[in-house]
Amino acid sequence: MGALRPWHIAIFVVVLVLLFGAKRLPDAARSLGRSLRIIKAETKGLIDDNDNVAEKAEPQYSREPLEPNEIQQPRQQSSQPPPAQPYVDPVQRTNDR
Repeated sequence: MGALRPWHIAIFVVVLVLLFGAKRLPDAARSLGRSLRIIKAETKGLIDDNDNVAEKAEPQYSREPLEPNEIQQPRQQSSQPPPAQPYVDPVQRTNDR
């Protein structure tokens, strides 16, 4: 059960010939072979593209520690708060128009 016997294959070939005709079967097999070649070439191209992308994604420069003179000093905060924005009532603003 589940194994293909020679008579299974023979019945399958007879059904194919009856459905498509003897003239169209070679054309169908040829087009199937072309399609498989195209798919194989495209998948190989995608794999090559992924390798190229991985090479380009490598960092170009290694990480090095900063020199002491390159370290930015933190800004000193002033004791004065930033100037307050004047309050504008949205309703009054719309009525003024």
